[in-house]
Amino acid sequence: MDNQILKNIRLVVLDVDGVLTDGSIVMDENGVETKTFCVTDGTAIKWMLQSGLTVAIMSGRASGVVDRRCEELGIKWVYQKILKKGEKIVEAAAAAGVPLEQTVFVGDDLLDIPAMRKCGLAVAVADARDEVKAVADYVTETPGGRGAVREFAERLLKANGAWDTILERYQP
Repeated sequence: MDNQILKNIRLVVLDVDGVLTDGSIVMDENGVETKTFCVTDGTAIKWMLQSGLTVAIMSGRASGVVDRRCEELGIKWVYQKILKKGEKIVEAAAAAGVPLEQTVFVGDDLLDIPAMRKCGLAVAVADARDEVKAVADYVTETPGGRGAVREFAERLLKANGAWDTILERYQP
């Protein structure tokens, strides 16, 4: 992955199921849905936001759990029940005031491919479908829902010079 491309990224768009989660959906007998999110991914999202990057969520499903998690993390750009992600990514980038060339999409499944193809950088998680990996500029070593977003975020933050500032917060 070219560091020059990473330095120019201003908008990070993340799929949910299979990227921020391991793709599992747990539903009780009353239809109440729960998802498991990786804490280190959440920390990385906060770091990206604090570093001046815009983070957005784009999911094919709609879930109140996702709304709640985004609220916790401070993600303001949340797009759910999006089945035409290739069209929506154009709208989302325009709404955020960021050119597509400065946008990255992180995905795992076929529904993500059209958005990935329109962005300046396409990232697939380690356990993404082979067809998704084939269009990705970078494939994480870590599977979705297990720190893949953290892995990519660290590379992004290091490339754009924000990592040292983040580390300073944790020094004595």
